[in-house]
Amino acid sequence: MIEKVLIANRGEIALRVIKTCKALGIKTVAVYSDEDTTSLHVKQANEAYHIGEAAPAKSYLNQEKILDVMLSSGADAVHPGYGFLSENDDFANLCEKNKITFIGPSSKSMNLCGDKMECKAAMLKAKVPTVPGSPGLVKDADDAIKIANDIGYPVLLKSVFGGGGRGIRLVTNDKELREAFESVTAESISAVGKSAIIVEKFLEKTRHIEYQMARDKHGNAVHIFERECSIQRRNQKLIEQTPSPIVDQETRDRIGDLVVKAAEAVDYTNLGTAEFLRADSGDFYFIEINARLQVEHPITELVSGLDLVKLQIDIANGEPLPFKQSDLKMNGYAIECRINAEDTFLDFAPSTGPVPDVTIPAGPSVRCDTYLYPGCTVSPFYDSLMAKLCTWGQTFEESRTRMLNALNDFYIQGVETSIPLYKTILKSEEYKKGQLSTDFLKRFDMIEKLKKDLKNEKLEKSEAALAAAIIHSEYFKSRVQGSTMNNLNWKNKLD
Repeated sequence: MIEKVLIANRGEIALRVIKTCKALGIKTVAVYSDEDTTSLHVKQANEAYHIGEAAPAKSYLNQEKILDVMLSSGADAVHPGYGFLSENDDFANLCEKNKITFIGPSSKSMNLCGDKMECKAAMLKAKVPTVPGSPGLVKDADDAIKIANDIGYPVLLKSVFGGGGRGIRLVTNDKELREAFESVTAESISAVGKSAIIVEKFLEKTRHIEYQMARDKHGNAVHIFERECSIQRRNQKLIEQTPSPIVDQETRDRIGDLVVKAAEAVDYTNLGTAEFLRADSGDFYFIEINARLQVEHPITELVSGLDLVKLQIDIANGEPLPFKQSDLKMNGYAIECRINAEDTFLDFAPSTGPVPDVTIPAGPSVRCDTYLYPGCTVSPFYDSLMAKLCTWGQTFEESRTRMLNALNDFYIQGVETSIPLYKTILKSEEYKKGQLSTDFLKRFDMIEKLKKDLKNEKLEKSEAALAAAIIHSEYFKSRVQGSTMNNLNWKNKLD
């Protein structure tokens, strides 16, 4: 049984894993870079070890250094969180060779999931529908153009080794495709040292819907419902919710059965996520398996009542799933907003620096996973995600209202954040009506609506400040002093 877990990560996900380990009586080992010396995960773990410079390649991606800490600290398991080494099959294999439990899928399964072409072939064999596209890797731009003309533009050029929105280009004609082929190839080589390109049909007005899945080492598999992740920018998720407004119980069961087949097709163990695009026609197309815990896992926990990190550890310990599919029930509605340190008006450019003060929202059915504290720093070396703000409600409207209130309560000094944009989105009629799609921001001009909201908010504050100045002025006080409400006409003068 696992007794000590090294968390090969940082920030809020490291803190999230520490919380569950503490509840289970499992000791934790933190690792940290020069940049994270004063971070909360370093303080809250039982042990903490410095592993290098701020740059990820010198610290959180340094497999040998992390292995040294695992061996010297006596950790018998590693939790990779998400990002960094979480989907690196070489790291998973390194752990396996050193008899350290990797809390995730096997290195073989991870390798298969990470190769989009091999994974797609496995899905087709299992009769899981996939997006129309190239039957294999395309040799060159000419080969890609031929396939694109066969399936019809627009198409996506995708690096097999991409992820998180990287290595993907939308093209609408032969000229664009030829230019994009070079850039996708270069981006892939820069990121992972190799390139392999596929072509897929671009489905317009799609929704991004994913399913949480779990499979133990005894072959038992379930899905733990869907999450709607359609509100994105540059293929990066911003707001997630569950249940999806367009998934009824029949659809949930039908696609859920495909998710179980997908897990079995790649011999997946532990927790993972099967991601789908839902076309406007209502058809679902498998796109990939994320072989790790997801950023948006808290909303699944809120509607299922499960601790997914605990479930990961139990499966890694060899325990069978403690429930069957029929035992799992959805309860209520949950929303997550990814609180990013970004400037919305500078094309979502990262915003970094000290955070002198912060107020974390709280209250009934409000959950905030964050590394923020007064005096901390948002580093330029790592992802812009600062917090995962989640709310639950018995109804969608209750969850939405709680989220708006929580966003209003969230104060982060020193950096620009995505909070104003989220307030505009959640107040929009399009969001309230569930008119979601991966092009939501562009289709409904959300940035322009945000500008209008901020202008109105600024105007209201200016008017309030002016009224306050008048009321506190000596002239105003002298005019109303000694007057009675019957003969006083100051309100009309003020108006």
